Amino acid sequence: MSMPVEKLPVEKQRYTYADYCSWDDGKRWELIDGIAYAMVPAPTRAHQGISGNLHSQLHGFLKGKPCKLYAAPFDVKLEAEDYDDTVVQPDLVVICDPSKLDDKGCNGAPDLVVEILSPSTASNDWVTKLALYQKAGVREYWIVDPDSQTVSVHLLEDGRYFVTGYLNTGTLPVHVLEGCEIILADVFAI
Repeated sequence: MSMPVEKLPVEKQRYTYADYCSWDDGKRWELIDGIAYAMVPAPTRAHQGISGNLHSQLHGFLKGKPCKLYAAPFDVKLEAEDYDDTVVQPDLVVICDPSKLDDKGCNGAPDLVVEILSPSTASNDWVTKLALYQKAGVREYWIVDPDSQTVSVHLLEDGRYFVTGYLNTGTLPVHVLEGCEIILADVFAI
């Protein structure tokens, strides 16, 4: 969830991960291709409920397994190098390669990224981040829409996303986690 930043106190137009790490203004930021985005102050109750319900189901499945689940705020540098100019904070991520994790977050593409739409960030999630995650090699990207109670699942195949939509009933298979199925009625029970 992010919005374009009005103006940073720094005079530069493009930023790096090093710049990002130096900001101590008490705000949360994302960097996409060097452009800084201020995080929306507080998500809606519906957003938080959906995030919690998804987290609960994924956490229960992953207990005792090597893949790890993290919720925002959690830094994801899609390129592992220090000079990277992109760092995002998806609502939920699953990382199955422990070598991508350090004390600051994830370095490289997570296996699963979940973004829960807000009116102010929907186009960013549908356009900018979709292209970003596809390019970075995120194997599975979910866009959850609280208003329509749907989940759009984007699966990476030969470098391109293919999308399947799910309604608020039935189960949603987590393709990157063999045997994991999400009960959608429970996700949207807020």
